Amino acid sequence: MTPTPPPAGSPPADGSPPVDDFTSQVLDVVDSIPPGRVMSYGDIAEYLGAGPGPRQVGRVLAVHGGAVPWWRVIHSDGTPAPGHDSRALEHYLAEGTPLRSARPPVRVDMHRARWPAHP
Repeated sequence: MTPTPPPAGSPPADGSPPVDDFTSQVLDVVDSIPPGRVMSYGDIAEYLGAGPGPRQVGRVLAVHGGAVPWWRVIHSDGTPAPGHDSRALEHYLAEGTPLRSARPPVRVDMHRARWPAHP
């Protein structure tokens, strides 16, 4: 069972910053990406509409990403977050995520793996 983020504005038990509405929305979208599929940081920002962009999505995952399948959110070129290639690759292989390269730099096949979330 995936942990549920605390309600917006409440401080998490681990001392990290409070979860605001945008953070909660990002975590919900990431949690809904099916195994073997991915979205880019920009895909998530676009899906959520006007407001913060891809960098802010990345910031949410940097702070709160441990509660969701963070490896399913990647750069638009198919690469995982810097420094997370080997951990992300383990997940990609286990989930059957289509890859263009399993050797550094690890690269997901965005054409086949991109998940088009719909509201």
